Amino acid sequence: MQLALDGLRENYEAQFTPLIIYSDAPRCKKDEDLVNEVRSILDDLEGFYSIKVVKRKTNLGLSQSIISGVNEVLEEYESIIVLEDDIIPSPFFLKYMNEALNKYSVIDRVGCIHAYSYPCSNPLPDTFFLRGADCWGWGTWKNAWNLFEENGQTLLDKILKSQLSYEFDQDGTFPYTQMLRDHINGLIDSWAIRWHASLFLLDKLCLYPGLSLVQNIGCDSSGTHSLKTNNFHVNLSETPNNLPDIPIEECVSAKNAFQAFFRQAILKN
Repeated sequence: MQLALDGLRENYEAQFTPLIIYSDAPRCKKDEDLVNEVRSILDDLEGFYSIKVVKRKTNLGLSQSIISGVNEVLEEYESIIVLEDDIIPSPFFLKYMNEALNKYSVIDRVGCIHAYSYPCSNPLPDTFFLRGADCWGWGTWKNAWNLFEENGQTLLDKILKSQLSYEFDQDGTFPYTQMLRDHINGLIDSWAIRWHASLFLLDKLCLYPGLSLVQNIGCDSSGTHSLKTNNFHVNLSETPNNLPDIPIEECVSAKNAFQAFFRQAILKN
């Protein structure tokens, strides 16, 4: 968490950014000291336009903590930037996110802005669209978030009825459908797979950067649902990302690059 906050503070735009932090309550007695330690850090936090810390009195768990937090923020604001505590942003993260949220706010087909891209062997455009949504440093708008379907079974039924499972699974290279089943069966507690499926089914698009503006440090087996792997390590963009005008459609070359990465990453595991 400290690394995520430090990274955000290095963004020039932090001084103009209202920061709202949701601190979930401990899951059990042995977690109380760790949660209190985190909250003591938050009490002394500075460097943003305003800071609000919401300290949950009961443990909501991963999914409900994110969902309820986004719901609450979008009751007050028209858009939101979401960063979990194991996502470390570059100094250009907020610039990219704010500019992209402004640029595509009136484009109905765009439902999500994402700050991470996989370390693909094939080169990627400066920015590109893929169908669905994503979750490692992301943003959206109130009208897009209203499309979020919480019921995983409803989403799975629609995917199967429409015979979209193969496409949903990135042409069979990533097990998104199985992740949705795992959520339904209580094996994982994932809001992200439902967010992705919600927008995918409505043919909405997510904007990605060619060079990542965030690093996920939760792939060390310490985070909820995370595996220990270096497959997702990226070199962060060292300059502000360009936001050129691009067609509002899925980018075939980027989709192929992602699928090639998924095949390679799965083989490594």
